[in-house]
Amino acid sequence: MIAIDLEVEKQEIIRRYRKLLRHAKPFLKDGDAKLIKKAFNTSNEAHKEMRRKSGEPYIYHPLAVAQICVDEIGLGTTSIIAALLHDVVEDTDMELEDIRREFGPKVARIIDGLTKISGVFEHGSSQQAENFRKMLLTLSEDVRVILIKLADRLHNMRTLDSMQRNSQLKIASETMYLYAPLAHRLGLYSMKSELEDLYLKFTEPQVYREIARNISSTKASRNRFIRQFISPIEDELKKIDLDFIIKGRPKSIYSIWNKMRKKNIPFEEVFDLFAIRIIINADIDQEKAACWQVYSVVTDYYKPNPDRLRDWISTPKANGYESLHSTVMSSTGQWVEVQIRTRRMDEIAEKGYAAHWKYKEQKVNNKEVGLEKWISRVREMLESNEAPAIEFVDDFRSNLFNEEVFAFTPKGDLKPMPNGATALDFAFEIHSEIGAHCLGAKVNQRLVPLNYVLKNGDQVEILTSDKQKPSEDWLRFVVSSKAKAKIKDCLKEEKKKAATDGKEIVERKLRQMKLPMNQEVVNQLRAFFETKTSLDFFYKVGKGLIDAKEIKRFKEFKQTAQQTQKPQISDAKSFEREMSKAKSQEPDFLLIGEDMNEVDYKFAKCCNPIPGDDVFGFVTVNEGIKIHRTSCPNSVELLSNYGYRVVKAKWTSQQEIAFLAGLKLDGTDRVGLINDITRIISDELHVNMQSISVETEGGVFEGAIKVYVNDTRHLEYLIRKLEKVKGIMKVFRFH
Repeated sequence: MIAIDLEVEKQEIIRRYRKLLRHAKPFLKDGDAKLIKKAFNTSNEAHKEMRRKSGEPYIYHPLAVAQICVDEIGLGTTSIIAALLHDVVEDTDMELEDIRREFGPKVARIIDGLTKISGVFEHGSSQQAENFRKMLLTLSEDVRVILIKLADRLHNMRTLDSMQRNSQLKIASETMYLYAPLAHRLGLYSMKSELEDLYLKFTEPQVYREIARNISSTKASRNRFIRQFISPIEDELKKIDLDFIIKGRPKSIYSIWNKMRKKNIPFEEVFDLFAIRIIINADIDQEKAACWQVYSVVTDYYKPNPDRLRDWISTPKANGYESLHSTVMSSTGQWVEVQIRTRRMDEIAEKGYAAHWKYKEQKVNNKEVGLEKWISRVREMLESNEAPAIEFVDDFRSNLFNEEVFAFTPKGDLKPMPNGATALDFAFEIHSEIGAHCLGAKVNQRLVPLNYVLKNGDQVEILTSDKQKPSEDWLRFVVSSKAKAKIKDCLKEEKKKAATDGKEIVERKLRQMKLPMNQEVVNQLRAFFETKTSLDFFYKVGKGLIDAKEIKRFKEFKQTAQQTQKPQISDAKSFEREMSKAKSQEPDFLLIGEDMNEVDYKFAKCCNPIPGDDVFGFVTVNEGIKIHRTSCPNSVELLSNYGYRVVKAKWTSQQEIAFLAGLKLDGTDRVGLINDITRIISDELHVNMQSISVETEGGVFEGAIKVYVNDTRHLEYLIRKLEKVKGIMKVFRFH
């Protein structure tokens, strides 16, 4: 029986390999097919004894990643070979040197960028962040590293069902934190949307299924509406003899959920559930005129919303995205987003950076495409940044999703800047020396301070002085990576000197208190004085921001802590070791860890979880285990940067204890409304209130109530009762 199964698997592997070759065939040159076959055989042999968590042969994964590279990104032979071999150095006996010898330096360099770092990391560092930083360093040599990594991540997300719950949370959150913004920045819009949808599928499965069901059930009526909407536009475009296609495209599940959450509205109230895309075939020098001609036809039939016109043809986004977007009112009173673009623009929008290279020779009006500028900025940032990996990744990430503003120099040169950029960011964009000595700026001939936030179309002249130098305050209002990196460089020398002075003071104090000056004590001091790093702690002592006398308090705290010492837990593994020792005196109501034991924990104040919420445990440095909701605003960052500290947590319903939850109420004001609300909460349901605040303006009522409930069912029952109160339109939970 097993032999038959293995034979079936062998046939399936060959079928998938042939499909890959078939799809790659249009761009293969002489000898390429042989190289791909060699890479496939090498990978198949190296992984032959390995299976994925789902039980499938491991080779399915590299084949799938290579297929994504071909079909969804449009990459070529080198990328296919690297995708097929991307896990062999990390997971098998093959060395990077073997790859270099067999497949050349290009493939070896890409695989090196894709191979995780091994080894021990210092306290406060994150393996995920270190790996990501290493991968980005290869970006300065070869962008394909990132593109193959995105394909790898997409396939891992598609096959996440077979992983354990805490691994699903960690991988999905890391994807949302880093990879979806990166796909967005590299112009891979369909990949970005799928990664976001899959994130939601594994972190909020119930919400995901409900929205998917709603989209499916409204499909027939939506298609009917689309046919009626596009009918007159199609007729008119045929008359003017344009070569075009029109697609109706539903919004992604994640973007619908995002809108529902941000506006606190149900699915039925999300109006722009889909977009109409009109794709035309036009010569590169006629593209702009053709797109505006189509816009003219659309607005002849449907009234546009003037605030919702987006012209990314005249000024493309930094990732090369070009399109004309308008929101128009249909004849049935429904807003519809219409996207107008050419085939070239559509291919760049779908396949991003890889498609951009295909059209590189055909620069429109000799303009440098924004993606190249962005990648050269990333290179600059990588070369000048020596920050800890997590700080670097946060910094890098903040620049991924940023939209842009466009400002001009006094000579009229256009400078795209990240949204929220200030006059100081602009100064650093021109030159780091101009930024370092920036005193102020003139915007549209008017004097403005350094922290003036730029608006589209501003013309900026920078004023400098040799006496000016960067200060710590500058970091509070600059947003561009370049400005942050340069300011930090300037401050670093000053900080090092102050930190050296501070270290000597601390050493002297510890000697007086007969305490050793070692890594453990320094870490405890850093945590006690709530500083991020030991350098920050020494710097604050050196600058006098932490009084040296205060270190005495630390000794008293340390002695008290030793008397009531708890087991040292630093990550999920050390937590598991302590599990066997943990014996609770009374039945608890939250089970934590692989074996679902009972253990001490605290609830995170950022999201106030209550029984019934989907939760996870997070091993903190000084406060033991904290319980967070999976939908907590901080969960994505915690799970992606510190996945190794995450432990499972699950509720049991053994005892009734009160938990704090927040409710917001919207409605129309009337006499006695507050009385009716408090009567239901206190008299009918006997729920205790911590606070209630109410604002009314122009007859509209907004209230916020904090109540103590037993679990999510109790809270839902309270919400249903409050929704029935006359005048209340909406009740929803807030963090």
